[in-house]
Amino acid sequence: MTAIDDLTALDLAALVASRVCHDIISPVGAITNGLEVLDEEGNEDMQEFAMDLIRKSARQASAKLQFARLAFGAAGSAGSEIDLGDAHAVAVGFLANEKAEIDWQVPRLLMAKNRVKLLLNLILLANQCVPRGGLITVRMDGEVNAPTFELAVTGSTTKVPALVLDMMSGVEPERIDAHTVQPVYAVLLARESGMHLDVVKEEAGVKIIASSSS
Repeated sequence: MTAIDDLTALDLAALVASRVCHDIISPVGAITNGLEVLDEEGNEDMQEFAMDLIRKSARQASAKLQFARLAFGAAGSAGSEIDLGDAHAVAVGFLANEKAEIDWQVPRLLMAKNRVKLLLNLILLANQCVPRGGLITVRMDGEVNAPTFELAVTGSTTKVPALVLDMMSGVEPERIDAHTVQPVYAVLLARESGMHLDVVKEEAGVKIIASSSS
């Protein structure tokens, strides 16, 4: 039995919650630091710096939470659909605070929520492939009930994290923790959605493909 097979619903919920908390600790901590500066400093320049820090960090925390709500949350009752326009909006907001930019070439449609969540999780994987920044081009082919997602990732330095390569080739991790749960969650979403995942390292960059099973 693999680590994924051993993973209970409660374990998965706890690990995903830990991942979300990890992502928002930094901007929330920066807000706290900014407020402390406002309380202690009498210098007008420092107060303006603190306010800029608070504004920027609040926007970042909000963007991360809105993204997490769609990428990891229930986003409605079982069997519901999500507007791909909403997915586009939260992806743009999330990546505004990252080094990568996004070129969204997906039509605005209603789609089954797990497939939309999968697409957002693939954007997280794509972001990991350009540690120094780059461009993530998101495309969709096929019908809304049998889509194929393709994410083309380009940048000055592109790489695929070893765990992601292992997961896509069927090698499951021996242990799942808050640091490794996101690609595992993406694989589980693909299984639930009847889709197959591929990651290909090319000379020009990386391609991440999710195709509907025939």
